[in-house]
Amino acid sequence: MRQWLARRPEVVRAVAATSLVFSIVLGVALVAVRRPAPAPIVIHPMTPLPTATSAPTATPEPVKVYVSGAVVRPGVYSLPWNSRVEQAIAAAGNATSDADLVRVNLAQRVYDEQQIYVPCRAEEVTPTLSTAVPHTPSAGASSPSEQRININTANAAELETLPGIGPVLAQRIIDYRQALGPLRKPEDVKKISGIGDGIFKQIQDLITVE
Repeated sequence: MRQWLARRPEVVRAVAATSLVFSIVLGVALVAVRRPAPAPIVIHPMTPLPTATSAPTATPEPVKVYVSGAVVRPGVYSLPWNSRVEQAIAAAGNATSDADLVRVNLAQRVYDEQQIYVPCRAEEVTPTLSTAVPHTPSAGASSPSEQRININTANAAELETLPGIGPVLAQRIIDYRQALGPLRKPEDVKKISGIGDGIFKQIQDLITVE
């Protein structure tokens, strides 16, 4: 056998190479079997960052209005902000059968401390505004403040002497102060329905609240 192998060295080299390859493969297999399994990969979800929220919007407070005249239940009523005159009249039990709603702006927005007066059909229409005649005090006359009409105490007849103030507006002034108290300053008369800047300019030098 040895002589045969000595005469065939190529066979010896082939067997040696095969044995070496087999040993390497066997070693790799053993290492792979003994190697511990890798730890599982855990994916953690990302928590979204908190976002800033806008501040809550303040809710407007209700307004209080005085509804008088030709309505079922005259009085002071609390209404949601941005309400209309139509809603105020509905809160007062609606208009009476003799109410003249043509002279009332039902679509007008109401405001706090406003008086809403519903006239009757039999009432006179507010007269056309006249131009105030300047008053020239005579010698020895009382001071201008004493000549002015106190709109917190004057009766209807006295109020009607003011330019632009007829029976309807005079009654509205009386109804307003009875319901909400005396006016604090002359400009407060513009809170009364029907009295705007035009009328106030005519009467501002003729009225007082003291």
